[in-house]
Amino acid sequence: MELGPVHHVSINVADVEAVAPFYTEVLGMTVLPRPDFGFEGRWLQSPGGGEVHLIEVEGWVPPEGQHWAFKVNDIDAAVSELRDQGVEVDDPKPLPGTPARQTFFSDPAGNLIELNQPA
Repeated sequence: MELGPVHHVSINVADVEAVAPFYTEVLGMTVLPRPDFGFEGRWLQSPGGGEVHLIEVEGWVPPEGQHWAFKVNDIDAAVSELRDQGVEVDDPKPLPGTPARQTFFSDPAGNLIELNQPA
């Protein structure tokens, strides 16, 4: 088997309507058509082509340490843009033993998101 890039990640949130604007307005994702599955959700596409599927789960509390990542070409510029929009984001740090750098921030539901600038 030869796996391709990840097609999408499914992210649980307690309130899709409250969280979706963060992904569209702050992160610049676009809304995709989504079938009616009988529960609230939103399909979003990043400018890089990957998808995030928000799934509404009542009382959702994100697990500690669980995260997913976006690749960025300029992590310093990305951090600056996020901070300009009021997002609390950690200072970028090198990945031990590599020239890559990473940083973390959370969406309004508390899901941890990484930005990763490979070497």
